Amino acid sequence: MTTPYELARRAGEELRIKSGIDSYDIAVVLGSGWKEGADALGEPSSAVKSSTLSGFVAPTVAGHSGQLLSVKVGDRNVLLVSGRVHLYEGNSADQVVHPVRTAIIAGAKKIVLTNACGGIDPTKGPGSVVVIRDHINLTATSPMEGNSPPEEFGSRFVDLTDLYSARLRSVVAKTAPELTEGVYAGFRGPHYETPAEIVMARTMGASLVGMSTVLEAIAARHLGAEVLGLSLVSNFAAGVTDEPLNHLEVLEAGQKAAASLGTLLARLLPVL
Repeated sequence: MTTPYELARRAGEELRIKSGIDSYDIAVVLGSGWKEGADALGEPSSAVKSSTLSGFVAPTVAGHSGQLLSVKVGDRNVLLVSGRVHLYEGNSADQVVHPVRTAIIAGAKKIVLTNACGGIDPTKGPGSVVVIRDHINLTATSPMEGNSPPEEFGSRFVDLTDLYSARLRSVVAKTAPELTEGVYAGFRGPHYETPAEIVMARTMGASLVGMSTVLEAIAARHLGAEVLGLSLVSNFAAGVTDEPLNHLEVLEAGQKAAASLGTLLARLLPVL
């Protein structure tokens, strides 16, 4: 039986061949709304359909297309992962983190995880970008479950003390001091959280809530990559205001913020 790590190794080699890039420096997973912003980074030198690589599953969510784009930013080879998949689409934790494992095996030592999220803190309203300081995993699963990883990939008992790299966050603080930090609570979805669940998350210390990122961050840390998390607050979470929630609101927030998101990525990627 092929392990998830062997699948990622195979996909990483296939990506190198198809993209013509021998090794990447940084990979950016593009959450809802961030793809339009990433267009500002320039014309990709290659675009590989994720469906042509081993182990990838097709995304089913509006706003997520399945492509791996290679772009040069400064002197960095950057891999843009467009087409995140989620637990709520019926995928396993290993399938959700497969693109991140593939990117790291293809050389990326830094992983930037972006997402659109709900805001719990009323001072961080829609349109704000928040740097993830830490997370609370409420998905009831982990990419480290199941059989132990092959020995060369290290122990399944991953130390998450510095999961969201303090070094990378300090670089962001110097480069984009207007950004604040917050704690991201990752739920399984796909339904939005209830007001009572948002009260629970706030009580636990969360200021952001969403349905992605946490499993990818764990898998990236396990493979030794530095992780940076960036959340676009697309709407206030349930109960923070009286407004109803819908996915179109998430997409619209990303489209409105696209120019500023692209400018932010262009500022940050050369210095990470």
